[in-house]
Amino acid sequence: MTYIKSARRGIALVAMAAAATLVASGCSAGSLGSSDGGEAGGTTITYLVDNSDPAVKAGNAMIEAFKATNPEITIKLDTRPGGTDGDNLVKTKLATSDMAEVFGYNNGSLFQALKPAQNLTPLDDQPWVSGLQKLFVDSTTADGKIYGAPAGTAFGGGILYNKPVYEKLGLKVPTTWAEFMANNDAIKKAGGITPVEATYGDTWTSQLPVLADYANVEAAVPDFAAKYTANQAKYATTPAALAGFQHIQDLHEGGYFNKDFASAKFNDGLTDIASGKAAHYPQIGGVAAGLDPLSNGKTNDVGLFAWPGQDASKNVLTAWSANALYIPKTVEGAKLEAAKKFIAFAETQAGCDAFLKGAPATGPFMNSGCQLPVDVNTVAKDTSAYFDSGKVSPALEFQSPIKGPNLEQICIQVGTGQVDATKAAALYDADVKKQAQQLNLPGWE
Repeated sequence: MTYIKSARRGIALVAMAAAATLVASGCSAGSLGSSDGGEAGGTTITYLVDNSDPAVKAGNAMIEAFKATNPEITIKLDTRPGGTDGDNLVKTKLATSDMAEVFGYNNGSLFQALKPAQNLTPLDDQPWVSGLQKLFVDSTTADGKIYGAPAGTAFGGGILYNKPVYEKLGLKVPTTWAEFMANNDAIKKAGGITPVEATYGDTWTSQLPVLADYANVEAAVPDFAAKYTANQAKYATTPAALAGFQHIQDLHEGGYFNKDFASAKFNDGLTDIASGKAAHYPQIGGVAAGLDPLSNGKTNDVGLFAWPGQDASKNVLTAWSANALYIPKTVEGAKLEAAKKFIAFAETQAGCDAFLKGAPATGPFMNSGCQLPVDVNTVAKDTSAYFDSGKVSPALEFQSPIKGPNLEQICIQVGTGQVDATKAAALYDADVKKQAQQLNLPGWE
């Protein structure tokens, strides 16, 4: 799960990579086995994942479960770095025909950057495609074809909150920004608890107030993504979009951040929100996969609610789709059939159950062939409730290829009081222009 420089990298994020906070060098991946695709009478393929602990554990569990009913196919797990290094490695391997037969990667804008029609195998003809949720289909479709299969669960972006703190102070989950600020004021007056955790020591975390607020932007301006991509809408001149930066300014001026917010790290944020030292932590729900080792048994004390906007009736969760499994276009013959068989297994309940052995659920599965177990963590339950009620909206990265590379630094400037929201939005518009021109998008000449 994965940018955090795209919203996922911008958060994910690779949510898994962020949750694991583990960066290691990847091994070289490529086709293994005999020249005809077989080994000792069977077929050997490689499965490439990022090197976060959840991704590796989930990958190994899926391979073990698959092998039980497919002994004629051998799958070898390989790893790669996360973040920008991982993005560059994936592109290089595809360009040099050195990619593993199956690899896990982002969807949305990062997927589009892989030039799918040129580098990936379409999977439209696979039977499991009919059971995919629209959010996932939209995030892995290019030129009218579906190239990816979901791996793991979706997640939302919003605010992690400590449920015992809310119960102790008699607070209700807010659906408007005014209600949220009132809760922060009540927490601050009660004393002893940080109203809003900020962890600028890991700079990617600074972006959540902007990224997670996108559902509210779309609710107010339904065609914002299209106009933004076409250079017809700006953050600085669209009040609903500017609000994300204004929210950071509001929190800074209200004195709601933890005292060490400029140096605190991501793991500090998870620890504080689980312990109740902090009441709120703007985050993606995908990080719930890393709560267990940091929560001292209090994982289920942490819930998630959507980023509050201006209109309670339109308050929905900004959603990120599950990551995807892909097959390079260069894979052929027995190896292609083996790769497709492994991916088809990943879309079954057995495959999904195996995935969860390594990577805890953070929301719902993206296909009808898989259902969550009843004992998932509270963040996953809260996130699934938004999906079940239809109160979700795709993050901007699934609707536009544009994301300025300096968003995290700009958000930190606001959060530390160096610039105000209006200035920050203008800086981000300039940042976005450079990236759009690099992508050769029409309207940005």
